[in-house]
Amino acid sequence: MNLIASADAGWGIGCKNQLLVRIPDDMRFFREMTTGKVVVMGRRTMESLPNGLLAGRINIVLTRDAAFRAKGAVVVHSLDALRSELAQYDTEDVYIIGGESVYRQLLDECSTAYITKIDFTYSADAYFPDLDQLPEWELVTESEEQTYFDIIYYFRKYKKSGRNRWI
Repeated sequence: MNLIASADAGWGIGCKNQLLVRIPDDMRFFREMTTGKVVVMGRRTMESLPNGLLAGRINIVLTRDAAFRAKGAVVVHSLDALRSELAQYDTEDVYIIGGESVYRQLLDECSTAYITKIDFTYSADAYFPDLDQLPEWELVTESEEQTYFDIIYYFRKYKKSGRNRWI
């Protein structure tokens, strides 16, 4: 499975259930990588999306709220239920898209992380795990410096060594 996120210099990913910054090329990259694929997110991430769900993708929402329902999405209430649901898909077609608790729960299950790394630290209340500090994760590619107005950022790809727990 894959992780995909945009993170600032301190690995912040959000504040008050919103992205820290919207960069058009990052949004385009996210759309290109996930369209036609399976996206797994938490309830609050789904609620933060402009249309509630992402068109052209299979949306799976992981939430502890047993009463939660979302039209057009598959809702699961445990990691075991998520595993059962994802068994029908190629793991390479699955993208974990947030938020913080979902990333942390599924980090060990994933083999690739696509991170848009922003060279600035914003005020954040949600964080992605610092892959640069985790020995099993290796930065394998990094784009040239990108800019959007005064924002400097890089497209990074990390790979995890060893066996993933999910498989």
